[in-house]
Amino acid sequence: MPAPRPALRNRKPHVHRSRADEVYEQLKRDVAEFSLVPGDRFTESELCERLGVSRTPVRQALFRLQQEGLVEVLFRSGWRVLPFDFERFEQLYDLRMVLETTAAQRICADGRGVDRALLEQLIAIWLVPTAERSRDAARVAKWDEDFHCSLVAAAGNAEMARVHRDVTERIRILRRLDFTQQARIDTTYEEHAKILKAIQRKRGDQAAMLLRAHIETSQAEVRKITLHQVHLARAGALKA
Repeated sequence: MPAPRPALRNRKPHVHRSRADEVYEQLKRDVAEFSLVPGDRFTESELCERLGVSRTPVRQALFRLQQEGLVEVLFRSGWRVLPFDFERFEQLYDLRMVLETTAAQRICADGRGVDRALLEQLIAIWLVPTAERSRDAARVAKWDEDFHCSLVAAAGNAEMARVHRDVTERIRILRRLDFTQQARIDTTYEEHAKILKAIQRKRGDQAAMLLRAHIETSQAEVRKITLHQVHLARAGALKA
């Protein structure tokens, strides 16, 4: 197996996180990593015991997740992870496409604040010989998310990057499901490489076209996702 590529540098400033923030982030990870899947029910007491925290931060975190459409409160019987809202996901993918294609055009036009060093880190991960590609689905899924977030961040518009990170968090579970198939890993390497080569040549229209096709392919795969696939992914995660 090839050695892990260097991680992209973290550009988020250090901020103090409350207990509720930590619980919120853990529950988001539980959903993204299939520990919690649509239809699962749980109580606040169960979460308090599992996470070793009091009821107040758990409740605050759940209310945040409720506002985001991930969970719902059940009358006298705790909480439930909501089924996927595919119409909302479609809208988020459309927004993601606008942000990423705009970022690619800006980078190729040498817009103010473009981060070339960040682009070089992407090149070091994705423009590699076939024999050096990772076969670790979880790792490639993480790199894929970093690729798209870093591409937008490299364009130099902090507000675009912030909105894109929010979109990314909301569609994370679907993108992780996309990487349960080896063929998608190979396709991702090939498509990312083409996008980066177009950017290196400063061909903005081509880079935007390739990004649009890349995201549309992922969007089409999302439409095929079933609850059965989610439970299979959880079974695989439990075995790992």
